[in-house]
Amino acid sequence: MTIAAVADFRARAERRLPKFVFDYMDGGAGAEAGIRRNEAAFDALELKPRMLVNVEQRDLSTTFLGRKWAAPFGTAPIGLGNLIWPHAEETIARACVAANLPYSLSTPACTTLERIAEIAGKNAWFQLYVGRAEEMVAGLVERADAAGYDVMLVTIDVPVAPRRHRDIRNNFSVPFRFSPRVLYELATHPEWSLRTLAAGRPRFANMERYATVKRYQNVTAYMSSQVTGRFDWNDLKKLRKRWKRKLVVKGLLAAEDAKRARALGCDGIVISNHGGRQLSSLPAPIDVLPEIRAAVGPAFPLILDSGVRSGESIVKALAAGADFVLVGRAMMYAVAALGAAGPKTAIDLLVDEASRTLAQIGYTDIASLKAAAPIVRRERK
Repeated sequence: MTIAAVADFRARAERRLPKFVFDYMDGGAGAEAGIRRNEAAFDALELKPRMLVNVEQRDLSTTFLGRKWAAPFGTAPIGLGNLIWPHAEETIARACVAANLPYSLSTPACTTLERIAEIAGKNAWFQLYVGRAEEMVAGLVERADAAGYDVMLVTIDVPVAPRRHRDIRNNFSVPFRFSPRVLYELATHPEWSLRTLAAGRPRFANMERYATVKRYQNVTAYMSSQVTGRFDWNDLKKLRKRWKRKLVVKGLLAAEDAKRARALGCDGIVISNHGGRQLSSLPAPIDVLPEIRAAVGPAFPLILDSGVRSGESIVKALAAGADFVLVGRAMMYAVAALGAAGPKTAIDLLVDEASRTLAQIGYTDIASLKAAAPIVRRERK
């Protein structure tokens, strides 16, 4: 199958993965209106072109959080990445290093933060979920510091576990429950099953050492117990003091919260609705981006994720006021579709699309695009 767009990765991934795995990756909260809204919001944006501009030479490089990157996007943190495809996290990290882009490792990843730091070095960012247990939070922060991570993304939009209908209907769990339906899916997707068997069962590698309390039968149960709605601004202030490097708050959607995070001393925010995976009624991040940009001013670093499915979407986000973009599902679709070749193919595709979009609208670099802000918003029907 020739890959022309991210949608092609998705179609191939759906065929290659057991249904309960694909649904975990592809699904969202509730009736999944949030996922559809994210994509529709990008579709409603138009780019105002300028013609008769020499665009033969174009440069996507950008400086963000003190580092020059080859393009203005990186990989969003994805939990249980190796469930999607064996060794996916290491594979994506290596592709990001080769392309000089950041790779964000999630707390509930299948690969330890130490191992990703070895592979990705200064290209590695760490995403922290703050759980109930102080021992776990302190331990993860200390380990990230010792491993040399420069950027920590603290996710604040998971006060309770979401209701994801696909996962509920599939009786999704890690480790798998070997029901007749699961066994059928494993038998009818032998490549994924055999590769996963050879690589070892997916596990929450960063959390295993903390799940020592006897009442927890496995790390999954321990992780579920750590979801807490108690994390508040005072706790964020304490984390800001504890983490001496760059701290970025992930999951803000309100201008008032963005201003408060800036005042608290955070180094940036990720405008995100968790890819539509927490609550289906949240606004699309690209829709609230202008209000947040106006509230925090032109210099405060803003990252956007959720709904990004093309290089054209990346350009739209930058033109609308973002400084950087994180890509999640698109990268996972790619690794599920093509295995080890997927991440590089996805990065090359997004870079090519973004570069061609710049040329079509008459810009040669990211700075000139952002200065002009050639975005047009049409009312969605």
